[in-house]
Amino acid sequence: MADTTLMDKLVSLCKRRGFVFQSSEIYGGLGSVWDYGPLGVELKKNVKDRWWRAMVHARDDIEGLDAAILMHPKVWEASGHVSGFTDPLVDCKTCKARFRADKLEDAQCPQKPSKKAGQHTTCELTEPRLFNLMFKTFMGPVEESAAVVYLRPETAQGIYVNYLNVLQGSRQKVPFGIAQIGKAFRNEITPGNFIFRTREFEQMEMQFFVKPGADTEWFEQWREIRMAWHHSLGLNPAKLRWHQHGEGELAHYAKAAYDIEYEFPFGWNEIEGIHNRTDFDLQRHQEASGKKLEYFEQSTNERFVPYIVETSAGADRVTLTTLVDAYREEQVEGDTRVVLGFHPSIAPIKVGVFPLVKKDGMPEFAMRLYHDLKEHVPAFYDDSGAVGRRYRRMDEAGTPFCITVDGQTLQDDTVTVRHRDTMVQDRVAADTLRGWIKERTEG
Repeated sequence: MADTTLMDKLVSLCKRRGFVFQSSEIYGGLGSVWDYGPLGVELKKNVKDRWWRAMVHARDDIEGLDAAILMHPKVWEASGHVSGFTDPLVDCKTCKARFRADKLEDAQCPQKPSKKAGQHTTCELTEPRLFNLMFKTFMGPVEESAAVVYLRPETAQGIYVNYLNVLQGSRQKVPFGIAQIGKAFRNEITPGNFIFRTREFEQMEMQFFVKPGADTEWFEQWREIRMAWHHSLGLNPAKLRWHQHGEGELAHYAKAAYDIEYEFPFGWNEIEGIHNRTDFDLQRHQEASGKKLEYFEQSTNERFVPYIVETSAGADRVTLTTLVDAYREEQVEGDTRVVLGFHPSIAPIKVGVFPLVKKDGMPEFAMRLYHDLKEHVPAFYDDSGAVGRRYRRMDEAGTPFCITVDGQTLQDDTVTVRHRDTMVQDRVAADTLRGWIKERTEG
């Protein structure tokens, strides 16, 4: 059963604390498009930064790329997106709702009482028809067919068409990879579940080019590496699992595919895919462009079109996963404490700084400390209300440490450091705080 109550609480918290807002909300909102607020943009950036460090900075065999969103229309013809990037669509003539034909059993009819799509006696569903998911726009001053371009539905094709450029510019040798983080756009029929399935989203993709015959070994290596990365975010391992694509699920280009799934309140769903794409993509672009995309291996004097092992994670989905996984409610002295227990490395705010009271030089000391810390880690200063309430506000924001400047501080230059998860308090010398915080929040 879907736990809609938990999702409702999380959506409310995200709006209240500045994680995520609905796009154009003052005009009634735009369906399944979301804006990231001050805390949300920091959380998502931290997720992306950890991915980039793990995939590019920590490895010698992966290079970074930032390809354009707009690409030559022939790219999408060669990749099969123009003819094949479709979902089967049905409309209800009664309630005017639109559903995916292959997901009818999961779709909810908007009519009351609540039933599945097509189950009301008044439902009148149309025959399925194919619906292309790409957003179309026009390049140039005149809206004519010759000027049609698409907003990319995935970032992978930008990597494939730049494969030779990166190979030559970086002097890499196969096996090597190209990584990219970027926006993609899909005109989804049935978006939903907050920021899980949206029409505008960010992907964190890496395409690893290998010699044919070595693809299976690399595929298994990347499966292990990617699952370990999700564990490193602090996600509960019991809520992560593998889903293997069966014969009926495999994409036409894939030799093998696995999804990393997380158990959301609305069920198990994919947050990353690892695919063995064989040489399908490079072969298609080689044929369509007339440009040789072969690799010459000097040690064996062989030429071949590389196979590709792909890892593709949704930045928005992983961000949502960290929010869901971190959310908890606890009873503390008869009150409910709402906590976002983020891994310290991805927490939007690393430390809150408070003066115990607004007198006796405490605010001045706390402000100096705050500015010193803020140069090195994201920090927040708060002198409003009782200290207990300030702790609760920081708990909701997921801040792992809170520092209180009190009477003892003015005597011996130590401060109280309160830990979010245990609520234990330590005394720490103020002049060592910068290193103390960084050591515990860098991961």
